Amino acid sequence: MNEQHTIPVGYVRKAHGIRGDVLVRGLGADATERFEPGGTVTTNESPSRSFEVAEHRPHSSDFILHLVGIEDRTTAEGLVGVQFVIDPSERRALDLDEWWIEDIVGCTAFDRAGTRIGSITDVVVGAAQDRLVVAIDGGGRAEVPLVDELVPEVDVAERRVVVILLEGIVEGATEGEPA
Repeated sequence: MNEQHTIPVGYVRKAHGIRGDVLVRGLGADATERFEPGGTVTTNESPSRSFEVAEHRPHSSDFILHLVGIEDRTTAEGLVGVQFVIDPSERRALDLDEWWIEDIVGCTAFDRAGTRIGSITDVVVGAAQDRLVVAIDGGGRAEVPLVDELVPEVDVAERRVVVILLEGIVEGATEGEPA
């Protein structure tokens, strides 16, 4: 697996109990399936290590995993902070109106008239909704809620995103610039 192009699917928060279990926070909607017994998890370490999942049970919003070869608390504590990763080819298929964060970051942002506004530098994942971070040409930045009314068009293939900047949304804009 190419370490520079892996996708995190979970991380070890802490050791759990005395027999080597780990408490894992899953990342993504398919986390339950990723950590099923008999499956394999691969670490983001260099060199990476792979572990077979022997047992899996939900615990609040996390998972308690028992990994083959991790048989005591001390060994489990050595995994704290480690991410479990997958190759991009192992991700689930997307619906037509979905895209991966790394595919949208770097896209050019335009207004409805087709005028360049800036570029997408990040996506902030939020509890209620995600937000596109737009670096505005000429200075400033905006976090645009990722809703159809404010982001009516996303064309990853063309690296183009249409965004609507509401008044007051641009931070760090200088006097006279649109907000």
